[in-house]
Amino acid sequence: MRHVDFLIARAKIVRAIRAFFDARGFVEVETAVRIPAPAPEEHIDCPPCRDGGYLRASPELQMKKLLAAGMDRIYQIGPCFREGERGSRHSPEFTMIEWYRRAATYLDIRRDLEALMDTLTKEALSGACPQGLRGVCPPGGKAPESRTLSVREAYLTHAGWDPWAGWDQDRFDFDMATKIEPAIKALGGGVFLTDYPPQAASLAKMSEKDEPYAERWEFYWDGMELANCFTELCDEAEQRARFVAAKANRQALAEADYPLDEDFLSSLPRIGSAAGVALGIDRLVMVLTGAKEIASVRAPL
Repeated sequence: MRHVDFLIARAKIVRAIRAFFDARGFVEVETAVRIPAPAPEEHIDCPPCRDGGYLRASPELQMKKLLAAGMDRIYQIGPCFREGERGSRHSPEFTMIEWYRRAATYLDIRRDLEALMDTLTKEALSGACPQGLRGVCPPGGKAPESRTLSVREAYLTHAGWDPWAGWDQDRFDFDMATKIEPAIKALGGGVFLTDYPPQAASLAKMSEKDEPYAERWEFYWDGMELANCFTELCDEAEQRARFVAAKANRQALAEADYPLDEDFLSSLPRIGSAAGVALGIDRLVMVLTGAKEIASVRAPL
């Protein structure tokens, strides 16, 4: 395919995504791209703006403020930015869709994503995306059923240890890149990696189990990570404690220190309960079109 063919396919995919969410009662929103305070996550660096603030790595905090204000089902498609990310699957500027639902869990969002993939598969088979999924889907036009792999099962099977029994952040990250993700790629097709250790919860709610886990999943297609989902943590004190710990970790790694978004933290109790997901549009287009490089599915700089 020519570069322009990938871009035309991308436009059709984005149009199909909007139609999917509009038909299900979601409201498309637009939040600020330049924000005062990013979420302080390790190894995710937001470009600073000369006159204050940062270019967002995600619209998550701003979209949750809309949930707290009373919105129910929302989605947003727009640009995000991360410093130091460049390669065949990475770009310092990329496009994300995030959607959120009040009174929902990560299981509800999983069903949304599965339905979305089925819809986009039909688009691929109808000719909108002449490669990628069109070559691997059955004649019925339904995306192949995705597998589920728990984090504990993945690490016991492929890395030989249990992250719950003795947490080691460096070992966890190293084994994810060198053992778990290659094993996921070998499975082929869609894989949901689910239920993370408490130390890898990020902004996710903990399960109410004797041995709790974070209600979080990541979705992979043929080994490429596409989406990251949480049942959202809506406890202000717990989220503040996690942010403070993350800020300390960033400081220890000599990473930029971000201020706390106090408006976001104070808004959390008004949400009640919710779930949401971030899905990379560029990588999704790569999957659907068979593109090998992220640059192939983005307009030139």
